Amino acid sequence: MRNAVRKHARARHGHAESTSAFARGRALLRSRDFRLLWSGQAFAQIGDGLVKVALLWYVYNLTGSALKMTMIGLLQTLPPLVLGPLIGVYLDRLPKKPFMITVDAVRGALTLVIPLLHAFGMLTLGRLYALVLLTSVFAAVFGPAMSAAVPMIVKRDQLTGANAWIQSTVTIGMVVGPALSGSGIALIGVENVLWIGGPMFLISALLLLPIHLNEDCAERRGGALASLGTDLVCGLKFIFLERAAVRLMMLTSVLHSIAASAFVFLLPVYASKVAHVGPAELGWYWSMYGVGMMAVSVGLGFMKQGRPGTRYLIMAAALALGSFGSFTLGGLTNFYTGLISILLIGGSLAVVTPIIWARLQEETPADMRGRVFTTFGSGAMFASMIGILGFGWAADRLGAQWSLVAMGAILGATALLAVGLRIWAGSAARRPAADAQRRRA
Repeated sequence: MRNAVRKHARARHGHAESTSAFARGRALLRSRDFRLLWSGQAFAQIGDGLVKVALLWYVYNLTGSALKMTMIGLLQTLPPLVLGPLIGVYLDRLPKKPFMITVDAVRGALTLVIPLLHAFGMLTLGRLYALVLLTSVFAAVFGPAMSAAVPMIVKRDQLTGANAWIQSTVTIGMVVGPALSGSGIALIGVENVLWIGGPMFLISALLLLPIHLNEDCAERRGGALASLGTDLVCGLKFIFLERAAVRLMMLTSVLHSIAASAFVFLLPVYASKVAHVGPAELGWYWSMYGVGMMAVSVGLGFMKQGRPGTRYLIMAAALALGSFGSFTLGGLTNFYTGLISILLIGGSLAVVTPIIWARLQEETPADMRGRVFTTFGSGAMFASMIGILGFGWAADRLGAQWSLVAMGAILGATALLAVGLRIWAGSAARRPAADAQRRRA
């Protein structure tokens, strides 16, 4: 009888743990403010994927030049790369909610200007480039503003899950946006697709309107132009001089961006030159990459946040699996082995951002988050360009297999950095107790 009672108690305890795990994931989406933020981001990411494909197709169809088409990507890359830290200074001085609403509204309006000019026969390539560049300036500041605003919506122990759920909208946008854009271009024409893309950002702006942010106005500082340089230097000193953990996170983020950007461009080359498969199989590879990213994002959304050291160990283990998957992909050509390896790589790359972003939100003072996140964004963008160019060159000169092996080495190095962050977190946790013991002595 006693054993039966114990068994029933254990079963109840296990059910309670699973229920609490499920409840943790649901709690974020059941929160009105976070649900609205997540929904708005889903619309914005779908709109972003839809518009990017439409613009690339429009320019290539208009000019027949691959170089002129790639200018779209360059113009979308330059603003966050060049203006990031400077934008962050102003971002720290402004209220986040009105700022995000304005940015989304302007992005939507600028996108709608393109088909409007086309309808009146006034759209030239130069005007299109100017609109893309202007839209990219606004797009460059939305991500850091949102990352700075997340701690004002959710509790401290929900930050990793919140960032993971937001990351899932990126995957949704990658899958749904281009598919809608391609189908729309075929059915209704590229200019009409842009009429659909613009309102996606306007819907996001409307969903942000009812959100309440726990933002302390005292945390925001105005200031004359003379203090701009001082604020900028303070932000850079915080990242590169004052906090060892933030420096390690910056390096981790940079290496992660090199590997992530490289893999996106290596996958078609691998499919064609190594696995010798066609477009249908490449589609399966892309799908498996998205499945891995989405599964990990949702899993982190349901997972208990835990201590910083535990999160770093999870990140290290995931990156080690990604490294193994990359080495395997570079050494084997079996289609099904490739699917499993790509699943591991997609999942490992999805672990880093939610954990790093949550730790930055915990470590960074509220009045400095704009500068920190824009600087991290600029570093990630620069690293992505290095990854694309470097691995593209290596794939041409050495072959896709050696490029995948090199990517595996980078993921392995990133895993070691995560272990270093775990060691730092442990020593930082012991330091206050040691200091207190010395004071008592």
